[in-house]
Amino acid sequence: MYLETPKKFRAFVQQAHDVANEFLRANSRKYDLAEHSYPKELDLLASLIDGLNESGNSTGAGAAGVRVKSSTKKDQGVRNATNMASVLSVIEMCWGDVGLLLSMPRQGLGNSAIASVATDEQLEKFKGTWASMAITEPSFGSDSAAIKTTAIKDGDHYILNGEKIFVTSGERSDSVVVWATLDKSLGRAAVKSFVVPKSLPGIRVERLEHKLGIRASDTAVIVLDNCRVPAENLLGDPEIDTSKGFAGAMATFDNTRPLVAGMAVGCARASLEVMRELIEKAGLTIDYDRSPALQPHVVATFLQMEADWEAALLLTLEAAWMADNRQANSLQASMAKAKAGRSGNEITLKCVELAGSLGYSETEFLEKWARDSKILDIFEGTQQIQQLIVARRLLGLNSSQLK
Repeated sequence: MYLETPKKFRAFVQQAHDVANEFLRANSRKYDLAEHSYPKELDLLASLIDGLNESGNSTGAGAAGVRVKSSTKKDQGVRNATNMASVLSVIEMCWGDVGLLLSMPRQGLGNSAIASVATDEQLEKFKGTWASMAITEPSFGSDSAAIKTTAIKDGDHYILNGEKIFVTSGERSDSVVVWATLDKSLGRAAVKSFVVPKSLPGIRVERLEHKLGIRASDTAVIVLDNCRVPAENLLGDPEIDTSKGFAGAMATFDNTRPLVAGMAVGCARASLEVMRELIEKAGLTIDYDRSPALQPHVVATFLQMEADWEAALLLTLEAAWMADNRQANSLQASMAKAKAGRSGNEITLKCVELAGSLGYSETEFLEKWARDSKILDIFEGTQQIQQLIVARRLLGLNSSQLK
């Protein structure tokens, strides 16, 4: 793994940065104050991305799946492909605005789930859809195995019943990737994901949530009431294999967790850049050749935050690099999400504190980034869940042995 941005991605990363500056940051405050209003400016941007994808000129940013397979001689060698491109683009876009990035048409977390688990035929079938992802329910948060939403086979359909909460882009998306259980008695292995078009009878948006941050993104409660979904919309293998446990469903997180880590890295970087400007404007020098203990408190704190940020960045890039090189990255994905989620939130909050009244007011974006960053330590698995997963992986224990 190289520690510099791959040469073939550098122009692309600069383009993503320009988009973040001119489209996202320029509209950041507008849609933060106008919660639940649809960001119309994103339609043009989404059309441009679609055009690049259709022409074959796209670098691969977007919802790329983690599809692990054993290497052949042809596959050998270092690869930097769609996962790395996606993470790098997400970092830049969230330097602009996290909520607007989450509102991007056809780039939802559900799209990542489709890309990670779907068969080749399903990838073609659902090409072009905008998919949100519905996992959490009123009775549980981080324990995805506690899913109560049911999927009962009925001929060539499944009948889905249940309620999902905190569905990102739940109102605006075309379809929802719904996690449901085929047989509660069989535990985690029976949990499958279904692509549910919102045009089907029996699926409805119950309400939209008002939130602390990412207000530009709509977060919905979705109810499934005897919703008949075609059997071919079950992603991946419909058979229940208890020997594999939760592995099939968890493959989705191997892809989405590095992306969420990238969101936290981008948001934190924006805060650090503003903080650096404020420190230098105050007449202080950030000296990398002197011990932090011999420098002013604000400078020493900045250096510590910058070190935490770089650690989060490198863990995130490692998880993406491993996916591109067909290496199992579940441990690294959780490590990246845990480190970036926590560090990102701590950095943005500390920048608000150090900036004083400037950090607390709407004069700068610091207060907004602090609000936006909190969700990045929560969704796609909380901080505590990530630490639990990392511990299990390192100790070689399963979920029943280490709770």
